[in-house]
Order: sequence, then C-alpha cells, then structure tokens
Amino acid sequence: MRRFSLWLRGKPMVADSMLAFALFVLDALTAPQAKYSLLFVAMGACIAAPVVFRRSHPRLVAWSLVMLSITTTVITHFLDDYEIGHPSLLGLGIALYTLVAYVGRRDAAIFVLALIIDAALALWLLEQSLTEVGGFIAVFYALCWITAEFMGARTAYDQEVAARLAVADYDRERSAHEAVIAERTRIARELHDVVAHAVSVMVVQADGASYALRQNPAAAETALANISSTGREALGELRRTVALLRTDETPEQMPQHGSAGIARVAEMMQRAGLTVEVQQTGQLDDIPPRVSLGVHRIVQESLTNVLRHAGPNARARVEVERRATDVLVEIVDTGRSAPPPNAFTGGGGNGLVGMRERVAVLHGTLIAGRLAGGGWRVRAVLPLDLPD
Repeated sequence: MRRFSLWLRGKPMVADSMLAFALFVLDALTAPQAKYSLLFVAMGACIAAPVVFRRSHPRLVAWSLVMLSITTTVITHFLDDYEIGHPSLLGLGIALYTLVAYVGRRDAAIFVLALIIDAALALWLLEQSLTEVGGFIAVFYALCWITAEFMGARTAYDQEVAARLAVADYDRERSAHEAVIAERTRIARELHDVVAHAVSVMVVQADGASYALRQNPAAAETALANISSTGREALGELRRTVALLRTDETPEQMPQHGSAGIARVAEMMQRAGLTVEVQQTGQLDDIPPRVSLGVHRIVQESLTNVLRHAGPNARARVEVERRATDVLVEIVDTGRSAPPPNAFTGGGGNGLVGMRERVAVLHGTLIAGRLAGGGWRVRAVLPLDLPD
C-alpha cells in the first residue's frame, strides 16, 4: 500500500480519476431509489467528471460543480423527485478543499459564498429542513476547510524541509568539490616542482655536455648519463602525479558558474525559505573562469551564512556588477544584529576565512561586517586581469 500511495503522489490525475469514479459509483448505487434512474445516473456522471481535473484547473472545476449543483437542484424541483440527493455533490467539499490547499483563502472564501447561495436555493426549492440539512452542510464544509489548512501547512513544512536538505546536500557537495580542488592544487604544485627541477638540471647538464664534448669526453659522458637518469626519474614522478588527476567527470557534473550559477544558488536558497533579491549588471558569462568561480563561491557562502545565522524572516540582496577592470560582489541581509546567546548556528565557522583566502588568491579585496541597523554585509572586489 505504501508503494501504491507513493506511486499515486506522482500521478495526481490518476488519483483524482479514482476519486471521481468513487463519487460516480455512489450515485449509481443510489439511482434505483430515484424516480428517473437513468437521468439520475447521467447527472451523477456530469457532477463527478470535473473532479478529475481538480488539481490542474481548481477554479474552473469548483465553479463548474457549483453550476452543476444548482442545475441539479432546479431539475429535481421541476421533476418533483425529492426522495434522494446526489452523493456525488460531495465533490463540492472536495473542490473547497482544493481551493484552500492549492489556490488560496481569497478564492476559497468567494467559493464559500457561492456554496451558501447553492445551499439556500436547495433548502428553498427542495423544501428541506434547515436544522438538519443546513447543519450537516455547514459542518461538512467547515471540516473540508480545516483539513485543507492542516494539509497545506504540512505540505509547506515538508517542502521547506526538503529544500533545506537540498541546500545541505548542495553545500556538502560543494565542500567536497572544494576539497578536491585543494588536493589538485597541491598535486599541481608538486608536479611543477618535479618538472621544473628536472628540466633545470637537464638544461644545465646539456649545456655542460655541449662544452665538454670535444675537450673532455668523459665529463660529457657523465653529463649525458645524469640527463638520462634525471629524465627517467622525472618521467616516473610525472606519471605518478598525472595518474592522480585522472577523473571521469562530465561537463554536467562540473559546477555551473556565471549568471546562471548565481541564479541557481539564489533559487535554491529561496526554496529553503530565504527571500533573496538578485541584481546582476554587465556581462558575467565571459569573465575568466577563476574569477567566475570566486564570485559563485562568495555568493554561495554568504547566502548559506544568512540562512544559518540571520534568523527568521531574513531577507538578502545580492548585487553582482561587472565593471571596467573588476567585478563587484555585494551581499547584504536584514538579519538580527547579533546571534542570541547559546544559539546553535551550524557549520564550522570557516566560511569567512575561506572567502578571505579565496579573494586573496584572486588578488582582490574583501570587507565583511555587521551593519549598524542590524544585518550583515559582504563586499568583495575581484580584478579581471589576474597575474600569471
């Protein structure tokens, strides 16, 4: 049953079709008690059919059901067939639930007014008891509204938890990627040291051998032997080092930078509950990859810090501007002026240190600090022309 339930969640049209069919079956089972059974079944089918589209077109379905309910009341009155009502009219409560859960309270409140008019018309034309039928209708619609409020709050909570988990996974993956980059940088330094040392020795030995080739053949032979052994050692070190750099990463697995990468980070933070305003000025997609990666990481780390430390209802503004010779990155949030005592903030506290190190490597400047009126600002300037 759990697998079937999870499968239905991914196919709302199938679930709603099953619900509409159940309403129609209730009408069909009740039809023998009516004077005009075939007409009763036909009206039941018409009432149940819109329920199939209740989540894809909630407003249209709700108002269609109201009109069908009024039509059914009028037809029943003229045919003098008051023995039994249509069980499929329970779809009105389902439509109210759908409006509250998926559209909003304003549309649902307007729909409630239409339901009151529909109920009043039915009580008048069908000569039903206000205390009996009216009380049931009121309780039924109230339960539909309350259930929708509860389920809507639960769904919103689940979505926010899922978004925050996605942010955590995203942050963990980025941290792992940073660790890989740091290790590759270390290997690159070792590779440079191995190759530069070996080539320098080989060049010096080759120069010495060229001078000693005619005057001192033995010295030239020794120099050539040194060149050969040094080359073999360097080649072995080179092979071992390059083997560590071989990966199977595809372009889709590499981090996305530029304006699209910043928008993706902002969108992910918004799904986690943080209100983010992004303003990007200038051409950001053709700047040097190292600078683009730096901008991406500064925005990512700053917004993650806002999400962790700025408290509830915080807002963040991200401004990235490409200027003539540099890129300006500024992140400002409206969080609290200071964290509460004994508060758990998460993380290891190295985010700002990491940003300073990254900016320093890019020969830029970073200013970060608390604002006088509350909140925090991170401002970085990264030059476009980086020295080799």
